[in-house]
Amino acid sequence: MTGTYRALHERSLRDPEGFWSEAAEGIHWYRKWDTVLDDSRAPVYRWFSGGQLNTCYNALDRHIEQGRGEQAAVIYDSPVTGTVQTYTYAALRERVARFAGALVRQGVTKGDRVILYLPMVPEAVVAMLACARIGAIHSVVFGGFAPHELAARIDDATPKVIVSASCGIEPSRVVPYKPLLDKALTLSRHQPSACIILQRPQLAASLVRGRDVSWSEALEGAEPADCVPVEATDPLYILYTSGTTGQPKGIVRDNGGHAVALHWSMKNIYGVAPGEVYWAASDVGWVVGHSYIVYAPLLNGSTTVLYEGKPVGTPDAGAFWRVVAQHGVRVMFTAPTALRAIKRDDPQGELLAKHDVSKLRTLFLAGERCDPDTLRWGEARLQRPVIDHWWQTETGWAIAANPMGVEPLPVKVGSPTVEMPGYDVRIFDPEGHEPDPGTIGSIVVKLPLPPGCLPTLWHAEARYVSAYLSAFPGYYLTGDAGYKDADGYLFIMSRIDDIINVAGHRLSTGAMEEVLASHPDVAECAVLGAADTLKGEVPVGFIVLKAGVRRPHEDIVKEVVQLVRDRIGPVAAFKTAAVVPRLPKTRSGKILRGTMKKIADGSEYKTPATIDDEAVLGEIAEVLRGIGYARKA
Repeated sequence: MTGTYRALHERSLRDPEGFWSEAAEGIHWYRKWDTVLDDSRAPVYRWFSGGQLNTCYNALDRHIEQGRGEQAAVIYDSPVTGTVQTYTYAALRERVARFAGALVRQGVTKGDRVILYLPMVPEAVVAMLACARIGAIHSVVFGGFAPHELAARIDDATPKVIVSASCGIEPSRVVPYKPLLDKALTLSRHQPSACIILQRPQLAASLVRGRDVSWSEALEGAEPADCVPVEATDPLYILYTSGTTGQPKGIVRDNGGHAVALHWSMKNIYGVAPGEVYWAASDVGWVVGHSYIVYAPLLNGSTTVLYEGKPVGTPDAGAFWRVVAQHGVRVMFTAPTALRAIKRDDPQGELLAKHDVSKLRTLFLAGERCDPDTLRWGEARLQRPVIDHWWQTETGWAIAANPMGVEPLPVKVGSPTVEMPGYDVRIFDPEGHEPDPGTIGSIVVKLPLPPGCLPTLWHAEARYVSAYLSAFPGYYLTGDAGYKDADGYLFIMSRIDDIINVAGHRLSTGAMEEVLASHPDVAECAVLGAADTLKGEVPVGFIVLKAGVRRPHEDIVKEVVQLVRDRIGPVAAFKTAAVVPRLPKTRSGKILRGTMKKIADGSEYKTPATIDDEAVLGEIAEVLRGIGYARKA
């Protein structure tokens, strides 16, 4: 490090008010703040108290007034429907203002909640920004979520209006959304005053008279709505994440800190300039979609890609590279699991070679820990920096990254590099002491968290404090385990719950997965700790093979077991692994290790609402029974 990054980071901790007030100058304010950092209710902090702004104005109107109205704002690329459409800033604002007017006509006012249950279509972006325009609080629920999970979110958010669609499009099927919404509304205590339904040509939905109105009907005669000033501390959105109690946690994101942090991150972390094309290959149902499909690129005056498709299968493992080439993407952001899927189907990069990706500068990865083999594969095939970075739904932007717009730092494979400004990251042992470099512990962040992070949970401040701020007073508990090396680089090894205890030895499943992933035949893998009467827990590995591998599975299993023994040692007690066709994942790509562990231990489990394909759990159970696990107690 030359010191540019280090000086920036040190200043952000020494003088947070000065640092973030300077960053806030990049945002339009109707009224400047009274207090940059309000610590009057610590450990609950607020940023830019007294300030007034409008996030939609900053994402659209501001750029149009600066002469960028004819620049592309959103490129909608949908291989599942054969559609590519570009929306300029001016065209997008016109659609957003009119839909905001339609919401006003349905009685939505500042502070009301609007649930969005939509696929990856331009109307999802329009609806999010329309809510922000009039000061309503949107809550996006991933399209296709199970009715009982949607009902729980309806009851918690109590929306005035729900906006949905007739269907979503998967590579092999059309998913009817309206029956799921109707079922959820029979389960929920709260009822919205109206549901606005986008009728897609692939499937028409039946509408409930007196409650439902089509998107086109809602727009008829609607007057464009102007931006409504809101307090910096007012919520912009609620994003639900599954809670350990079964009750979803509503992560609140405020308007002021969110706009400041995301605007700052585009230039300084991702190195993206206004007018450049940026693509986060995620979904608006997840935090990555909120932050880096919709808000950050538009706050920055960039062009964002909205992709309705998959990394493989729409039509093949070259899909991502086709999008990069066709739209001139300069910086891309996706999940390691997407890159692993591409690597599995196209290990030699033959499909990549068919596309001109010369405009691409950097590929960022986040969402799950990136194993070194996948990162090296990406670097070798793309001949460009592949940057792992680490953040959470709760933080809304990167805790640790390589600040490509400030000072690109040397990449250490397996590390998301260093903490970003505003984050003071520590490693604690169970007693709250900081161990020596290289020792795994709980990863915590010293309060206050920087702007953009959650200030609280929706109507659950006591739960916010107990869930995140109580384990180590004065610190935010990330729930992740890892270590720092002597250079201050962070290594995220697993969730705290995935540290297993083998005969008294605390071992990281992430470290074992790193070894398994290094095997030349392995595309992706997972390791869990299964209950064992002698050792307490023992590791069990699952491996998915690359396309075209024809070797006997038992030979590959023997080799990965020996690899773990060689690199971690006999103390890991790693003796059991199985080849599986696929791993159970959430729709955002996270492997469901906790659910797999419950299956292995014969415990009762609830199928996660976020699961991509429920059938895979049965496949895993069958494999586990074949190797002596998944027996009911």
